[in-house]
Amino acid sequence: MTRPSLICFLGQNGNDEPKVFMRTLLYGTADQGQYIQNMFIRLHQADTIQNFNIWAYGDNGVVRGSGLFISKSGISLYHHFLLPKNGQWSFLPGDYKLEVFAETVNASAKKIFEQNLTLATEQANDIKQGKAVYFDWAPDTEKYVSYSDDRKYESKLSRSV
Repeated sequence: MTRPSLICFLGQNGNDEPKVFMRTLLYGTADQGQYIQNMFIRLHQADTIQNFNIWAYGDNGVVRGSGLFISKSGISLYHHFLLPKNGQWSFLPGDYKLEVFAETVNASAKKIFEQNLTLATEQANDIKQGKAVYFDWAPDTEKYVSYSDDRKYESKLSRSV
């Protein structure tokens, strides 16, 4: 997995539960490729750990993840991670550790990416007001730059899982 060019935190909005989505390239190192059976993220904040274990992906609409073939050349998609049914989560200000796990066929899930992110107090309040917080990778500074915005990406990527 390459470093995501975009990571986004979204709070509860209407019937949509809090979620995290990102844009990244998944690739395989084997010539024959590899099947991803499932993916999930683990979000650490202070003393709290929450798995977002419902995975969906896509560029033109979103489908529930139920297997994805990854060739050596890879595939670049938006990946959405939602809370389990009846799960609860609030994006509070502070430092976060985001871990991405992938499960291949006949194997246990392995961590394929980890990133520390910081959510400012103002950004946490923005999420409560229905905005999204985006973390854009800036290759010139080798850091994620965060900002709050309306749900412009979200409107293009309607939830249909």
